[in-house]
Amino acid sequence: MQKYKLISKISLIVLLVIGIIMAVLFYVGGNLEEKHLVAGDELPIPRFTDLFLYWNYILLGLVCLITLCFVCKNYIDLWKTNAKKAITTTAVLVGFVALACVCWFMGSPEKIDIIGYEGTDNQGAWAQLSDMMIYLCYFLLGGTLLTILGGWIYTKTLSK
Repeated sequence: MQKYKLISKISLIVLLVIGIIMAVLFYVGGNLEEKHLVAGDELPIPRFTDLFLYWNYILLGLVCLITLCFVCKNYIDLWKTNAKKAITTTAVLVGFVALACVCWFMGSPEKIDIIGYEGTDNQGAWAQLSDMMIYLCYFLLGGTLLTILGGWIYTKTLSK
């Protein structure tokens, strides 16, 4: 177990040092010759913007991968120890996927007019994905509010 703690600490320190170096390069590394025009103002572009963004993408990918690995390991362990609870977990996961599918079909692939944007990523599947995420947030917020309300009613009727 000590090896895992040591590997974890070393990994954390290495990633932190690399992140600090990337941040210093981004903020102190100077600007490119070209300027970015935003609302009539010319803004400088930091020299190491791409490097900084790629490092953040790598960190985000690592976090997602590690989280997914731990979730899968715990899910497999749950099947070994408590199959009834694992079936409940599977039902919740299937329900969430079904809700995501319903939200996908509720979304519209029509072009979204965005002022100042001339690309093509605001139509088709990307527009539908954006709508899906918004509808999914609405449903999850509604479910959370209903759960809070139901819990409050349950505790009030239980205390009588």
